[in-house]
Formats: sequence, C-alpha cells, structure tokens
Amino acid sequence: MQDGILLAAVDLGSNSFRLEIGRLEHGQIRRVEYLKETVRQGGGLDEDRNLTQDAMQRGWDCLARFAERLAGFPAAHVRAVATQTLREARNREEFITRGSRILGFPIDVVSGPEEARLIYQGVARLLPQSDEKRLVVDIGGRSTELILGQQFTPGTVASYRVGSVAWSARYFADGSFTRHAFEAAEIAAKAVLDEAMDSYRRQTWDVAYGSSGTVGAVGSILAAAGGEEGVIRREGLDWLQDQLMRARHVDRLRLDGLKDDRKAVIGGGVSIVRAIFDLLDIERMTVAQGALRQGALYDLLDRDQPETDLRSATVRSLMHRFTVDHAHAERVAELACRLFREASPQGSERAARKLGWAACLHEIGCRISHSDYHHHGAYILDHTDAAGFALPELHHLGLLVLGHRGKVRKLEAANLADPVFALQLMCLRAAVALCHARRPPDVEGIHLQVEGRRCTVQSRTGWAAAYPQSAHLLREESDAWQKTPWEFVTELS
Repeated sequence: MQDGILLAAVDLGSNSFRLEIGRLEHGQIRRVEYLKETVRQGGGLDEDRNLTQDAMQRGWDCLARFAERLAGFPAAHVRAVATQTLREARNREEFITRGSRILGFPIDVVSGPEEARLIYQGVARLLPQSDEKRLVVDIGGRSTELILGQQFTPGTVASYRVGSVAWSARYFADGSFTRHAFEAAEIAAKAVLDEAMDSYRRQTWDVAYGSSGTVGAVGSILAAAGGEEGVIRREGLDWLQDQLMRARHVDRLRLDGLKDDRKAVIGGGVSIVRAIFDLLDIERMTVAQGALRQGALYDLLDRDQPETDLRSATVRSLMHRFTVDHAHAERVAELACRLFREASPQGSERAARKLGWAACLHEIGCRISHSDYHHHGAYILDHTDAAGFALPELHHLGLLVLGHRGKVRKLEAANLADPVFALQLMCLRAAVALCHARRPPDVEGIHLQVEGRRCTVQSRTGWAAAYPQSAHLLREESDAWQKTPWEFVTELS
C-alpha cells in the first residue's frame, strides 16, 4: 500500500457503530473522517438471544449511511468488524448477510480474544514508543476486554461478557440510580471478572490504559468537573457514583462532559469501571486515544503482504500445536496454490493465500483421530481462537478442510455456489490426490482449467501410465463431484 491511500474501518459495537477513515502517511494512519451513530444493538437481543427486527433495522440503516461514504473504496482498503452482540445473536447470519450487501463490504465477526488483540493494536499505535508494560481495558456494550502487552505486542488477552449496555439493562432498567443497584451491579461484574485477578495482577503491568466509549465518557465527565485531563482515579469514580445517586434518575442527570447518547448506559459503565479498579488494584487509569477501529486499520496494512500477515504465523503455530507433517502440508499447499493461480482470474492473490492456509491445515484433525480426521479438522477451526482471523474466515478454512476428501455434496449448496470456493476446493482435492505418496510428486505438464462450471485436469503424454495411482485418484474426482453444480473432467494420457 502506497502513501496517500485511504483506509477505512467500520466497528459494529454493541452500543455504537463507528466509521474511521484514515490516510496512510509514512507508515502512520492519519484520521481523515470519523462518524459515530448510537445504534444500541446490544439492547436489541431478546430472551432467545435473537436480534429484534427493530435492532437489525437500526443497524442496516446506519450501514447504509456509512456505505454512501465508502463508495469507491477498494475491497482491500476496508475492514468491517462486529463484536459481542453479533457473537451472541443466534440470527446473526441474517443481519450480516444483508448488512454486508448494504455496506458493500464483508462484515467479519471476530472472537473475543481477536477483538482484544485489535484493541491493543489500536491503543499501542497511538501511544508514544515505550518499553512500559501496559494493561489495556476496553469496556464495550456487552463485553470487556483486558490485554497485557508491551510496545506493539499483546501478550495475555481475554474477553469477558460484561458491558455497559448489558449491565445498565439488567441493574438500571428503569433509569433509577440507587445504592443497592450500584452495589448489585458491581458485585455481579466482579463475579464475572474475578478470574482476571491472577493473570492481570498489579505486578504484571506498569501503566493502565482505558479505551473506547465507557472509559472515554467517564474521563470526560471527570475532566469537566476539574479533574486531570485524560485520567481516571479512584476518588473520581467515587465522586461520579455519588453524583449519579444524587440525581436518582437518568432523566434528572445533568453532568458536564456527559453526552446524551451515554446517559442510558452510564450506570452500568461506572459499575464495571469501579469493579475493575478494585479487582486489579488500579489507582490511576489513562484514557487512550486508540481503540478497535484503529487496530483494524493497521491490521489492513499487515494483511497487505504475506510476510507481515499475522494469519500466516498463526497457521504455523496451529501446525506446530497439532503436530502436522510440515513437509507434506507445504507440498500440498504449494501445488494447490499453483493450480489455483493458473485457473483463477487476476486479483485472486488473497484467495490463493487462504487456500494455502487451508492446505497447510488439512490434516490438523489427525491429532484427534485419523478416522474422519477432516471432520475433526473442520471442528477445530470452527472452535479455535486464532490470532488475526475473523470467525467467518476460520469457518471458510474449515469448510475446505472438511471438503478435501470424500463426497463433495456433503457441503451445503450455498458454499458450492461460490465459484471461488469451488475452485479452491477443486485445487486442494487435486493437490491432495497428487501428493498421496507423501513425497514430491511429478506434476510437470499437469494443468487445471475452468470454463464455466466445468473443471478439466490435463496431463502430458505418458504421465498416466507412469503414475497409475495418481491418475486413478484424479479420475475418482469425477464421481466425487457428481450431484453438485460442478463437473470435474480428466484428460490424462
């Protein structure tokens, strides 16, 4: 990516949706525009954890307004990230499918640890260079992330299901501020966050930073009341809680520095901040400028090149953890990507990279059992926390791993309707067949071509006679793809 380009991040939070647009200048991203809308989608989850129609419509309407501003942006320059509310929502696919179409860019639902990693990147990028050990706290609408890190490297990351929207709805539902409500909310927050005491104890960090809306709102109120700008202290939190109880109800709340869109969730937010200060023995917290959306912007830069893409390192880590045969996996990956590049149109480099990752992980399930290992591998990828990956990306890799052997029709029709996915799978299956002997295969003259929904594999003269087992496995692919929208044809001689 060259200096001067515009990058954009969309943060679909539980309380607010945010759009950050920045310009790349000498490795730094300078803000060009920032839009925020209070959507309160986190308050739209019903008892069955489905988003209500009203909550989804509020989100879609906001995304439509963001889409107008993002018109003309290349796909590689935009990242849309969804967090806890959409992690929880049972009907999230309905919202994401339509929302992605409205926005014009795919929406990635990220895991809690991945959200924490992006938050830390956003905070660290906007702080001065330092060797200090940092604790970063981000209190969102339905989750709270805690991260320990140094410089640009996050170490310990965790996500807890406690947030300002959820806690305000549970303990301050009628808008009343009472001592009993604050005590109940704080005790409940401590119960959820209690396990953080060991990992994030006071001896593990030098400076505490708070990011995002809740901490920013508390900091603004305390600064307006004469406190130190950008700093939250224990005595300030005591004073603020007292002011809320004096007001007795959100409708009577008048505090300088408190924006109207924060009033409804300030009770839950203050309770969680106080709980964290007590549990982690924090005396002073600095309000950070960076947040999730800045982390997503810098992640776009890292993803631009294979050598800086964190996902490549994560795949290597998973291969090591599950004792994958590296030499064999890399042979399959190299061949699958070669076949894919030959058959795919220009601009498919990112799809080729994802195919390579799936190929490297296609035997990941063997650590559990060799029987049906492709099912185990798909399960692992659907249920692992993998730094750099969004949940849909891991599911995509899992589908390729699931489909690399056996009948193809076990995959859903919607997956096979995607021509990129179908070509990735054809190339992966062909590469696995050609590498069956677990040694470097002779693939000179082997080519894969796609015309419409017909895939053809061709060989040089005499190859099939020299390698009859490989030829047999490729010919079996014709049967595997029956009863799918695709046809697999072999022209081997």
